Amino acid sequence: MSNAFNLRVIEEFRANRGVVGGEFAGTDLLLLTTVGARSGAPRTTPLVYLRHGDRGLAVFALNGGDPAAPAWYHNLRAHPDRLTAEVGGGTYRVRAEEVADGEEYEELWRRQIAVEPKFAAFRARAGRRVPVLLLRQEASDAPDASAANPAASAGSRPMVWATRIPSM
Repeated sequence: MSNAFNLRVIEEFRANRGVVGGEFAGTDLLLLTTVGARSGAPRTTPLVYLRHGDRGLAVFALNGGDPAAPAWYHNLRAHPDRLTAEVGGGTYRVRAEEVADGEEYEELWRRQIAVEPKFAAFRARAGRRVPVLLLRQEASDAPDASAANPAASAGSRPMVWATRIPSM
């Protein structure tokens, strides 16, 4: 269950098509909905994200620097096929891929810390390898790139984040 702060952020995000003020003003924010690992209930969490070219949107399982990973990460791992992300005014089915490559992992951290310096302190305080995940829009939600480019496959389609899907 989301805390009161997150509930306010979620409400503002949805009311303003992805725009949030206060400490998140100007921050790239998305809402990730997972399915509870034990409860099976939908859980929505606001997350800061970083665009990573056509590889996806990077999110960091920081939990504010806590030594334990956040609940959304455990839920994502338990039900990786039941994820949605709200970006701007749209809702999209997504798949999550944990960044395993050390060079890519460190590059994403460097870029995120350059945008949000407080992430460096959170990372240090966590005292663990903080998972970085790439959220990729499901191909079924993307326009059919194969019509324009027969060589395109579902795995190589660019993210468009432009097609809404019904709620879970």
